[in-house]
Parts: sequence; C-alpha cells; structure tokens
Amino acid sequence: MSAADFPSTPASIAAARRFVAAQLAGVLDPARDALDEVTLMVSELATNSVRHAGTPYRVAVFRSGDFVRVEVSDAGGGRAQVRNPGPRDPHGRGLQIVSALADRWGVDDDADAAGKTTWFTYRVKAPEGEPASGRAC
Repeated sequence: MSAADFPSTPASIAAARRFVAAQLAGVLDPARDALDEVTLMVSELATNSVRHAGTPYRVAVFRSGDFVRVEVSDAGGGRAQVRNPGPRDPHGRGLQIVSALADRWGVDDDADAAGKTTWFTYRVKAPEGEPASGRAC
C-alpha cells in the first residue's frame, strides 16, 4: 500500500492524480485507457473531499491480484451518494462517473472518528476475450 496526504485545496486534486499515476506506473494495461480512467475517478473523489468535506484528505492505493483499490479518506461529515443532476446543473456527476468506470465502489464510515472513506476497485488488465467495459469484481 502507498498513501499520501493532501490539503483541502483545488491544487491538491491534480497532485492526487499525479500521486496515483506514479503508484500505478507499469501496472495498468496500456492497451486500455486504464490510467486515464483511474486518474479521472481519483479526481472526482478528491474533488468531493475538497468541495464537500473541506478537510485534508488521504489517498491510498492497494494492489491485490488483478485489481487495484484506491481510497480517498477525509474527516468530513455526510455520505457520498450518486446524484441525478439536470442537464443545466454544473455539478453532481462525479459519482456517476465512478460508478460507470469502476468495477465496484463504496463508502465506509470511519468507526473511530468523524469521516469516511470513498473507494473503488479497478481491474488491472481485462481478462482474455472480455471487453474492458462491463467489468465485475
């Protein structure tokens, strides 16, 4: 596992993406848009921490077999949930993106303190004969 802490600033979102990209260099299938998809999901979760929690946050990256798991933890209250914004709403699509790209995702409450961890899993490589979309974990 690798982890890094980030301040609750808009500039930290790009730093979180770079951190995850560095951790997964050479791990994700270059024939897919895997790195772009993973860093997009990291961006969405980090943005939620900055925008809604307003606290510093931690990004952790794990590798287990054919999957990576990325976690974004913050000390903010509330619970991340998929929204259904209208066509003119400028925000609210982040978890729709995560839901569409991740194999699985979820939110775990911090049992010892205020806060939560929003996470996703992503297949490192598509199985032989299976398209990249429609993955299941």
